[in-house]
Amino acid sequence: MLKENEMIIFKGAELLDVMKEINYILISLHKIGSYYALTLPNSYEAYAKETTDFIDDKNVTQRLAYVRRILSEKFDTSLGDDDMDDIERYLEDLEYWSPKDVND
Repeated sequence: MLKENEMIIFKGAELLDVMKEINYILISLHKIGSYYALTLPNSYEAYAKETTDFIDDKNVTQRLAYVRRILSEKFDTSLGDDDMDDIERYLEDLEYWSPKDVND
C-alpha cells in the first residue's frame, strides 16, 4: 500500500452522506424483509419482487456507486509494479456474482 493511502481524511459531511445512503439502503431492505418474514416462504415471490423493485426504483446501484466514489476519490491511484492501484489490488480476489450453471 502506498504511504499516501495509509491514512485518509474525510470531511464529516462526506461521511454523513455515505452513512445516509448506507442507512437508507440497509434499513429499507431490512423493512422489506421484516414485512414479508412472517409469511415466507409462501410470499417469496412478492418479497423478491418488492426487493427488486426497491433496488430498481430507488436507484440503489447509483447510490452505491456514489458511496464508492466518495470513499475511493481520496486514494492515491498511482499504479504499482503490477500495474494496479491499491484499490484494484485489494479488490482483486473479490468474487462477483455470475450466473449459476444450469447443470448445477
